[in-house]
Amino acid sequence: MCFDCIPSPAHHWPDHRHARNTREIRRAFEGFSGGSPTLESVFRLLGALITVLFAIAVAVTTWPQFFRLEHTFPFAQIVALRGPLVALLLMAALLFLLLSLARPLRAFALAMATVALIGGATGGAIMFSRGIGSGTLPAQTETSLRVMTWNTAGESTAPGTVASTAVAMDADILSLPETNALAGEAIAIAMRDMGRPMWVLHVNLAPEIAQGPDAWTTTILISPELGDYSVIQSSADGSSNTKIVPSAVAMPVSGEGPIIVAVHAVAPREDYMDTWREDLRWLGDQCADASVIMAGDFNATVDHMASFGVGDGQLGRCRDAAGDSGNGSVGTWSTSFPALLGAPIDHVMYSTDWKPTGSVVLRSFDQSGSDHRPLVVQLEPADALDSGAGVGG
Repeated sequence: MCFDCIPSPAHHWPDHRHARNTREIRRAFEGFSGGSPTLESVFRLLGALITVLFAIAVAVTTWPQFFRLEHTFPFAQIVALRGPLVALLLMAALLFLLLSLARPLRAFALAMATVALIGGATGGAIMFSRGIGSGTLPAQTETSLRVMTWNTAGESTAPGTVASTAVAMDADILSLPETNALAGEAIAIAMRDMGRPMWVLHVNLAPEIAQGPDAWTTTILISPELGDYSVIQSSADGSSNTKIVPSAVAMPVSGEGPIIVAVHAVAPREDYMDTWREDLRWLGDQCADASVIMAGDFNATVDHMASFGVGDGQLGRCRDAAGDSGNGSVGTWSTSFPALLGAPIDHVMYSTDWKPTGSVVLRSFDQSGSDHRPLVVQLEPADALDSGAGVGG
């Protein structure tokens, strides 16, 4: 038997099968190659999707009122802290620029950096347009009126501190949310002893409850030079007022002089969003007269007021005095953060008979006890400014 005559498998067909299997294996693994067009397309599509979603998120948080989301959780809370949002976007832009140094990430990282930079620049421009800080008030005139608001956080701020600050600022009107009647009287007595007497008015949400929370009370101090004032009945009994914490509407007894509204709206916590919106709507309704001055803790920035303005007004017929005098982006809450990283939620607002000539957010009281900063605004009668009588002093 000729063993050499039997065909050996190793010498014939396996050569062709081996070559064919090698080609199939190579083709199978080509799809996982970093240079594969298929995988590159998937990553490119995913990067484009992430960039678009990021751009939408930046647009909504930067200008939520365009999308009618300024009263929606969590956008209402995010836009209130515009300073930190701008800082985060600029830091994100820097981070993506650094990532763009890696060639595989370059296109995606540059696109993300561009979106973040545009968002940060837009937010920064909004802050600059509203004012990032003016440290002094103009000289007083014969017709000027100074309004100070300070959420004192109840007993956290000593009455003597409030009184000395008000006297130093020559305040004619004080709006003091979370300041009870006893504290208000102590402030007035201290101011009288310093040569600046004031009328004291207040609203208590539940006067039948002894020693209730200070948040249930709001106090107004008004200079006697403005005449006699009284809190209207519907404001005092709560039949027409902000819902959870009280505001106070004071009218001049003689009918001559501005309507004064000491404001305290509920905070926009997730469970109170509807009530917060109703509070802002109610406050807008109070600013229907030509001579209204509202001051206090609105728990809202001007971004949240966009849908409640009438004509040139930002809330009803009223405008934000700090925003119109160079301090609209200076945070009044919380004192735990630098002013430009805080939320400007305390306001002095004025209607058409008045014009602001200056404002200042007092940052030297950050350790006084309250988590809010005092805001002082100087107003002039609009007709006095038009005639030149309110200029100089």
